[in-house]
Amino acid sequence: MARNNSTVNLAPKMLRSIEEMRAFEAVRPLGLVPTMGYLHEGHLSLVRRAREECAAVVLSIFVNPMQFGPQEDLERYPRDEGRDLALAREAGVDAVFAPEAREMYPAGFTTEVRVRGIEDVLEGAARPGHFAGVATVLAKLLNIVGPDRMYMGQKDAQQAVVTRRMISDLDFPARLVVCPTVREPDGLAMSSRNVYLGPEERAAAAVLYRALTTARRSGNRSPEILEEVVRETVLTEPLVELEYVSASDAGSLGPVTADTREVLLSLAARAGKTRLIDNVVIG
Repeated sequence: MARNNSTVNLAPKMLRSIEEMRAFEAVRPLGLVPTMGYLHEGHLSLVRRAREECAAVVLSIFVNPMQFGPQEDLERYPRDEGRDLALAREAGVDAVFAPEAREMYPAGFTTEVRVRGIEDVLEGAARPGHFAGVATVLAKLLNIVGPDRMYMGQKDAQQAVVTRRMISDLDFPARLVVCPTVREPDGLAMSSRNVYLGPEERAAAAVLYRALTTARRSGNRSPEILEEVVRETVLTEPLVELEYVSASDAGSLGPVTADTREVLLSLAARAGKTRLIDNVVIG
């Protein structure tokens, strides 16, 4: 049962505790859009998709400390709850689940969800422990919210692969829906971290999508050639430093083989001090 999008939505219910979230009476199907807040058009596109397919939509806002490494930007990660709530209301969200860290991880919390193999490559290799934190918080959200569908963006491609495997392995009764990456007019993938970029860094960061699309348009499926095209293109922009580029099997994140149907070409780079990720899928 899809929602009638012409209906003006009232302010979403603000739910702070697990008990409140579990007591929320939602009609089915229920969609969940998990976020760390500081909403942008990418998040709102997920909400719109959820509204089209679900009778009720829950948006979670939680800056998850478990997925940040010791030298990462947990404390300075952008936050603006008032702005987020206004955008959630305009988008037609029914409820916002915004717990504190102590609500999600009370004293004595020791459990961790691991998705071995696919969590240790690409972003997992660059950020050890990151996907254990992601999988743990998403498992908790699936248990607490109990959605029929959960919505993510293709920008976080590895997160989607990890999440799909976790849902399958642990028999969660939810379906993962992965939606296209939303981009700025120059191709830069929308991200809450883009706010860190100064004007020159922001202009330079457009080279990332340009590099990915140049490789995709080459018509080649050789991982080595695709990766080299990306490296050469990014090298033309001195303000951007490529951290890694990888061409892998889009389904398994393993090596590309003769049986690979789609290639995930992904990268991470720094524009100044800001770390950015992006990817394209080559069929």
